Order: sequence, then structure tokens, then C-alpha cells
Amino acid sequence: MISHGFKSSKKDFTFGPWKVTTAQNHIMKSKDIERLAQELNLPALPEMLFGDNILRIQHSGGFGIEFNAIDALKRINNSDDAVQVACARQWQESRLASEHAQEVVRPYDWTFTTDYRGTLIGEERQLEVTETTERINLEKLRAREQIVFFDEVLLFEDELHDHGVSTISVKIRVMPTSFFTLLRFFLRVDGVLIRLNDTRLYHEAGQKYMLREFCTRESNIAELKNVPTSLYTDPNEIAQHLTFKLSRCEKLILPEQEHDAINEDLK
Repeated sequence: MISHGFKSSKKDFTFGPWKVTTAQNHIMKSKDIERLAQELNLPALPEMLFGDNILRIQHSGGFGIEFNAIDALKRINNSDDAVQVACARQWQESRLASEHAQEVVRPYDWTFTTDYRGTLIGEERQLEVTETTERINLEKLRAREQIVFFDEVLLFEDELHDHGVSTISVKIRVMPTSFFTLLRFFLRVDGVLIRLNDTRLYHEAGQKYMLREFCTRESNIAELKNVPTSLYTDPNEIAQHLTFKLSRCEKLILPEQEHDAINEDLK
């Protein structure tokens, strides 16, 4: 887990035509959280919500992609869901004596599961998303290469009233010829299930596109009986033991840059 230090920070790193910006700020105030919950039509929001935290990757042409907590929350199911309610029922039955169980006035995804994959940015032009069979070359990523910039940003975290954890964070590393971003949603409901939603984003210098892979892995705790429980709290370790559920691979195609060059010539 990421350290929850409260020192605000902002970092900018420019490489080629790209600029990475990361911002880490204080937890949202309760009154702002209440207002946001109403806007999103959710009975509750994560107890540790970093609404001003952000990781943005922006091209000099104005387009790019960013990762923020608010847009991640918009992807939470705020209505009845059979799988979620089944989990919630187990959780609620174990908490009948608590005040929290009485607070849930209607079904919603109390685990805050989100399939958020980032937010495309750009006023005039944006990255074009198309499905692809091309995959990120993970072997190439494992090769030892100098890391010229690295940062990790926590978007939200909730301990599910001491019955597990729900958290989403994003990290980026920039190498001399490429950059790689991992957005990870990790859910552990004690005694029920463990789930990972991973979004990987990769771009090589000179390529006209980024590759974005989204995948879900999930297992019931009963299916993990042969896995040491010490691994349950480590997303990196438990990932290889979870059942692969789905995958989506996309190209994020960069807009054409011809008139950018023309405009530069006119300056």
C-alpha cells in the first residue's frame, strides 16, 4: 500500500513531446464528499478520497490521458447488482449489530469496484480508441532500462468497515524510449473474494499510438485455500493466483500532427 503522508506535492516531467504531471493532495473534506456523493447518486464514498490527486500524460498538441478519483468513482455501479449484493449480504449479516449495516438503505456497490481505464483529455483533438489484437510486450518491459521518472498516486482507499480493503492507485515510469503506466483497483473482502482490475498503458517513442490493456482477475476465498493467506494483502503476489475473467486491448491512436508543424513554422 502507498504511504498516506499528507504532504502535498506536484511534479512535472517533460520528455520529447510529452509532459507528465502528478499531484498529491489532502483527503477531501467531509462536506465536499457529501456533495459529491449526491452528484454521483451513491449512498457513500470511500473513507479516504483524494479528489485532487491526479496523474496526467499530455502531448504538446494538447491531447492525452489522465487518471483521477472522481472519474473512477463515476464507473461504480450505483444500482442493484446480483454479484455485489450477494457479497454485500454476507458482509451485512456479519455486521447486523453495527450502525453501518443500518445505513445501507438500498443496494449499491459498497466495494467501490470500478472498471475505470483513464480519462481522455484535449479540447480540439483527443486520442482515438480502437480495439486491437496487439499486446504490450511485457518481456521488453522487464528488461533493465534506466528509469528517468517514476511516481505513484493514490486515488482512493476504503477499509470496508474493517472487512477488507478497496483501493485504486496509478503509477508511471518513464524510460528513455518509452513510458508505462499501471492503474490498479484492488479489492479484498475478507472471507469472500479478492479482485484485481488492472489497466496497463504503454507507449514507445516514434509510435503513432499507445497500447492500453484492461483485465479483471477475481477468485472467491474458497478457491484460494491452497494459497498462503499472507499473500492476500499483496496485490502483486496474489495476482498470479486469481482467476482470469476478462481482457480488453485497445490502441489509443495519436491525432495527426501536420497542422501543428505548420503552426510552428508560422511562429
